[in-house]
Amino acid sequence: MDNQNLQKPNSNLIWAILTTLFCCLPFGIVAVFKAAQVDSHWYSGRYQDAYKTSKSAARWVLAAALTGLAIIIPCLLYYILVVMPFLVSALRNLDAAPLD
Repeated sequence: MDNQNLQKPNSNLIWAILTTLFCCLPFGIVAVFKAAQVDSHWYSGRYQDAYKTSKSAARWVLAAALTGLAIIIPCLLYYILVVMPFLVSALRNLDAAPLD
């Protein structure tokens, strides 16, 4: 392949780091590793490998984001639907109790 006709693929490194920090650590680490390989493949002249690694990094980023959402959303719902009503009722009971 001729480098003059090709554009360097997106490494997705920023998204990989963000999903590592905020979504799913194990999948995010794999995404960071794959994203870091894109530039080395590109500058080594292995253009096909760079494109494949870029797509792989994007898939790992997506997997990390979806896994993080699959964990965060049920936890938030549990907190809103179970914990918050319990705390509100406990605070109401404290208000109703005499201070004597």
